[in-house]
Amino acid sequence: MLILLPPSEKKRTPESGIPLSIANLSFSQTLSTARMIQVANHPSLLAAATAPAIEIYSGVLYQALDWKSLSPFQQRRGQEQIVIISALFGALRPLDRIPNYKMKIKKSTWADSICNCLEALNEAIIIDCRSSTYASVWKPPAINTVGIRVFQERHGKREVITHMSKKYRGEVTRALLKLNGEPNTVEKIFEHLAKEF
Repeated sequence: MLILLPPSEKKRTPESGIPLSIANLSFSQTLSTARMIQVANHPSLLAAATAPAIEIYSGVLYQALDWKSLSPFQQRRGQEQIVIISALFGALRPLDRIPNYKMKIKKSTWADSICNCLEALNEAIIIDCRSSTYASVWKPPAINTVGIRVFQERHGKREVITHMSKKYRGEVTRALLKLNGEPNTVEKIFEHLAKEF
């Protein structure tokens, strides 16, 4: 299973930590060239302290995911299954060490390399928790993708929830990491989430 997450605008700044190493980030064979170009435009990041991405991103989604309270097994599962789409680094695993940064993602910069990166994973089930901005860089195959979208019904009409959708996406991710076993079909994902929510 592959769980796609957006980053968060709200980020922590590490007080200390080893400097950025592009070579040590996940998916380096596919994404290193684009990453080096991006970082070259922001050279101060090379000397900035780093921490795991899952600690840097601190917005509503990540608060709801509450990584630190997961068991070691659940965190290992998260490291294997979660990919965070990043404007600066393209795609990251939770424990990749990064600095605090501020940047908007550009489809023209990342679409081709992220497509190659994620399609190579060849995951049977994809859970897409990205916002529309970050979803624009790669469209997974619909047949095996569950898109997490949050709505509310008001006066008989369905309306998209924006801000609070981040909270629910974090809760969905957490619920999936805490599963006993792993669903291998879209139908089983829906069945499990229906029980949880």
